Amino acid sequence: MRARYGVPLSLTALGAACVGYAAVIEPRMFRLRRITVPVLPPGMKPLRVLQVSDIHMVSGQDRKRRWLQHLAGLRPDLVVNTGDNLSDPEAVPELLDALGPLLEFPGAYVFGSNDYYGPTPRNPARYLFEKASGRHGLNGNPPVVGAVHLPWEPMRDTFDAAGWVGLSNARGRLKLEHGDLAFTGLDDPHIKRDRYAEVAGGPDPDADLSLALVHAPYLRALDAFTADGYPLILAGHTHGGQLRVPFYGALVTNCDLDTRRVSGLTDHRVGDRRAYLHVSAGCGANRYYPFRFACPPEATLLTLTERRP
Repeated sequence: MRARYGVPLSLTALGAACVGYAAVIEPRMFRLRRITVPVLPPGMKPLRVLQVSDIHMVSGQDRKRRWLQHLAGLRPDLVVNTGDNLSDPEAVPELLDALGPLLEFPGAYVFGSNDYYGPTPRNPARYLFEKASGRHGLNGNPPVVGAVHLPWEPMRDTFDAAGWVGLSNARGRLKLEHGDLAFTGLDDPHIKRDRYAEVAGGPDPDADLSLALVHAPYLRALDAFTADGYPLILAGHTHGGQLRVPFYGALVTNCDLDTRRVSGLTDHRVGDRRAYLHVSAGCGANRYYPFRFACPPEATLLTLTERRP
């Protein structure tokens, strides 16, 4: 009996253990990544930028809330929030409590689809099917119909009151001790809210540094920012693939970005123009599919240094 059923039962047990790990353990293994990006003009002091993304807060996620509060101990020069803060319409107070200590620092933000609309149950295999069929393509998802609307306005108002710069199809400026920063941001391309024509024109010539922000790193947004000459683009949305295959990597990005660049720091090139692209794997997931495997939840501390000659 053991010889006949031992292997299948072992595989079943292994599969159950992997599912349990992906659902319960790894989603709570929060980590901070640290990277250096050489984009500053000569003579400018290093700038420490904390990027948080894809929090997908659900009411009762106390461990995540405390971890986000703890990040304020890093004393960043700038906080960048690249969207998808919510996964529960009841979680706005807990999200704002989690981000409260970070609101004491200068910041900038863009929104993603899960700031405006709540997630709904769906077949997880759709992500794989959409990748294979090319449905994400260059145009993102179809316009949202019949979705649950999230109470994003109190979140926006709190960010704005703290002095964070809202960049949904907008430009903004912040004057820091380190220098004068300019920002250009897009609303979420994943739900076709991006309007690059409204912010086109390239970096602000009067600023010491111009940064580009977008939630979902669709190629049309990355191409536009790069062609206009932005040195660094910050994005989220991908969850780093969320479920990664060991020794292989991510299977999907949930957009038209290739899986090689699903998270971390890479290059993006358009003709002879080149930008650094940093995609955060984020620190949360859709409330209905809260799994992460070989892709721990994260925030990133980017230290911006002088660009190389």
